[in-house]
Formats: sequence, structure tokens, C-alpha cells
Amino acid sequence: MIGDRLIAAVGRAHVDLGASVSADMSHDEALDPHPVRPIAVVRPGSTAEVVAIVEAARDEGVPLTARGSGTGLSGAAVAAAGGVVVSFERMGAIIEIDVANQVAIVEPGVTLYELDTALEPLGLVYPVFPGEQSASIGGNVATNAGGMRAVKYGVTRHHVLGLEAVLGTGEVITTGGRFVKATSGYDLTQLIVGSEGTLALVTRAILRLHPRPQHQTTLLAPFATIDQIAAAVAPVVASGVGPLLVEYIDMVSMAGITANAGIDLGIPDAVRQQALAYLVIVLEGHHGDRVDEDTVALAERLAGLGALDVYVLPDHAGHDLITAREHAFWASKAAGADDILDVVIPRASIPIYLAAVARLADATGSLVVGCGHAGDGNVHLSVFQPDPEVRHGLIHDILSAGIDLGGAVSGEHGIGSAKLAHLAALEDPVKLELMRRIKSAFDPHGILNPGKVFNPTASTVLAESAESAESAESAESAESAESKGAHP
Repeated sequence: MIGDRLIAAVGRAHVDLGASVSADMSHDEALDPHPVRPIAVVRPGSTAEVVAIVEAARDEGVPLTARGSGTGLSGAAVAAAGGVVVSFERMGAIIEIDVANQVAIVEPGVTLYELDTALEPLGLVYPVFPGEQSASIGGNVATNAGGMRAVKYGVTRHHVLGLEAVLGTGEVITTGGRFVKATSGYDLTQLIVGSEGTLALVTRAILRLHPRPQHQTTLLAPFATIDQIAAAVAPVVASGVGPLLVEYIDMVSMAGITANAGIDLGIPDAVRQQALAYLVIVLEGHHGDRVDEDTVALAERLAGLGALDVYVLPDHAGHDLITAREHAFWASKAAGADDILDVVIPRASIPIYLAAVARLADATGSLVVGCGHAGDGNVHLSVFQPDPEVRHGLIHDILSAGIDLGGAVSGEHGIGSAKLAHLAALEDPVKLELMRRIKSAFDPHGILNPGKVFNPTASTVLAESAESAESAESAESAESAESKGAHP
């Protein structure tokens, strides 16, 4: 029995079975959830215990789904039917902060808040902030989390230098190290980052750190048209000031997130009534006078690019606005959104894309509003359409419009189960089949988070059937030979 094996691996206190499994473990934060209560939740405390769990699941043919803080938005941390959730809450140690090499070595259960708190006194920062500080490093690695700061620092994969991970066979591998580059065969670290727990269970990560800037300024620029905003983004990014973030927020989303957070930015009514959308830009640096100079220069540049006005927000107001923007998901959820999308497109195509989205929304009687990381083309859309069938078709068309402009189905939330059907319909089938073959190499028994990213194809099933038939034929031949007194 899998329950007995799990208890033997980690101890009875760290296994929940049957009715004792919390309903919270049946879903993540996806707005269109399909909850699945796992048959068990197991909480390992070491790599050796993870190995024992994987070996038990392999032997029993039981699916495993890794879970961090459960803050994902794609259903990736939801168990398969009859499966077990591996919760990494006990593996939350910051093993080492190597100041000389500017790296941190952490277990997967460490949250972004815990890591940031430890790094701040050292003048260092792990700059990936996907919008939820309770998110775990393991979950960030699994989804290649990004966030608003990606325009300056990049996403998770740019900061994961190495991993320790347990494959679906129970084998342990270590990849990378305390260095920023290597040319020694395939980059297994980057294969695992963003794989949503389908290739391996991460038990340790080596993270790249940066010096923490001490000075910061927030600018808010309302614009009368999306085209003006899109035209302003490239000059802002290319201006040489190195913005920490460049966000656009449409007027509906701005009203929602400020009301939800109780923020009054002091924008005059006359300006607010003309503004169709806003650019929010944060500058940071190690020298206050230089940040001030860049702020003045950028404000003048924005005014010349058509901004209705430019506001340099007081520190507290800037902080509150960025925090509210990071929590835009909760504002959308509170407003009754039926789904959240995170399409990524070339940033110069944002106005073309948003115009296409508006046409699709109108054609289906839907409301689609949003904000996004304008600096890197990541568009976040809240979809209000209660009819599941209409919503599915609308989302498919919205994603397809992004791909037609050179984009991708997901910029940072991942595929999970929520976008699985859309990826299958829109992605190159040759690429999907290659991904399946890669998964088979890491997880030949198919126990690691099945049903996420993609489903097995007919060719995979046929191959497995052929392998089973070949094994049966070999066994039959051996039995026949033995009965005749021959040596197999």
C-alpha cells in the first residue's frame, strides 16, 4: 500500500491520508479550478525522504505532484486522480548565503519573503518578484516565475545557477554550481526550470543574487490612447536609465486595484477622465542624486511622448501602488473575473494585440480588461464571461491572436492543466512530441505530475503497448526455452 510506504519514508506525523487531507490541497489559485483531492499528502524533510517517496510511487504506479505554497494560477499543483501531493513545507531551510560569490543555496520550501528578509541586512537581493511574497522558491523554479522586475533582471531561469533534483526513477542529480556560465553538455538546469514538476522534484536550488539598490522613485504617466503607451515603452526601455519595471494598467484595472487597496493617487478628475491607460515606471539605483537626475529626464521624455501629465509619486504612494499592482489578481478575483491569462507578445505589438482582444471580447459579449509588463510584452488579462463554452472559445482566440503576433500561450503562469488544451491546439506538434520524449527520459514511468503541460499521445501509448508486448513475448520465449531444457 502506498500509504504504508509513505509513512515508512517520512513518519506518520508527516502523512495525511484519505479524509484527513485538507481541501486546500485539492486546488491552487487558478480561477477556473477543477479540484482533485489527493489520496495522500506527504511532507518530506530531506532529499533522502524524497527519494523514498519517489521509489514508492514508482513501484506502486502512483502519480506524484509537487507543491510549494499553492499560489500558482494554472492548476500545476493540483494532483492527478488517485495521486499524492508532495508538499515541501518542511524543506524550508536557507542552507547558505555565499556573499563572496553572491549566491544563495536554499531548499524548495523557502518563500520569497523569507529569502528577502535574510538578504536585506547583507545588502543583497534575489530580484524575482512574481507578485506574491508567500510563493516558494520551488514553485518559482517549477513555473519559471517572472513578475514586474523582469524588464531589468529577467525571470527565474536567469537566476537559477544549479539544482539538486530527484528524477522519476528515484535517482538524484546535481546540476550547475556557483558560477554563471558553463559549456559542459546539455543544460539540465534549464530543462528542469519551468517544467512544472513533470521532469523532477527539486530539493535544492543555487540562486544568483544582486547588490540591493537603496534608492527608488515611482513615476505615473496617464495616456489618452494605448497606441501612445506602446509607442512610449521602447524609448523608455532604451533611454539608458534601466527601469526596474515598466507596467501598463488600463483605466478599469487601475480603478479596481486602487479601490481594492484603498489608494488615492491624487490624480485630478480632468486627467483621470481622459486617461485610457497608465504607465507605471520605477527607477532604482545606488546613488540618490543619479536616480533624481534620471527621474527628471524620464519625466520630460514621457511628456514629450504624449503623456497627459507625469506624476512623481511620494515614496509611500509609489510603494502602495506597486503593491496593489502586484495583487491585481486578487482585485480581479474580488470583481468576479472568470479567468486570468498571461499571454506574452513582442512589446511593440501590444496595441495591435489589445485591439484584437477588444474585438474578440465585443464579438462574444465579454469583458476583458488588464494590465501587464509593458517592458517585456507580458500582457495580463482578466476575462469576465460566465458561460464556460463561450469563455473557452474566447480564450482560445485570444491566445491564438498572441501567437499570430509572434507570442506564446503563457509568459509566466505556466500551462498546468488550465491551458493544456489550448497549448495542444496551438503549439507545434513536433515540439510537443519532443517534450514528451524528454519527459520520458527523466520520468520513464510517467509518475511526475501527469496531465500537466501535455497529455500522452497515441504514439506514446502505442510505444508503451509495443514495449509491453515485447516484454511479454520475451518472457514467453524464455519460459518455452526453459521447458525444453535450454538456457535462456
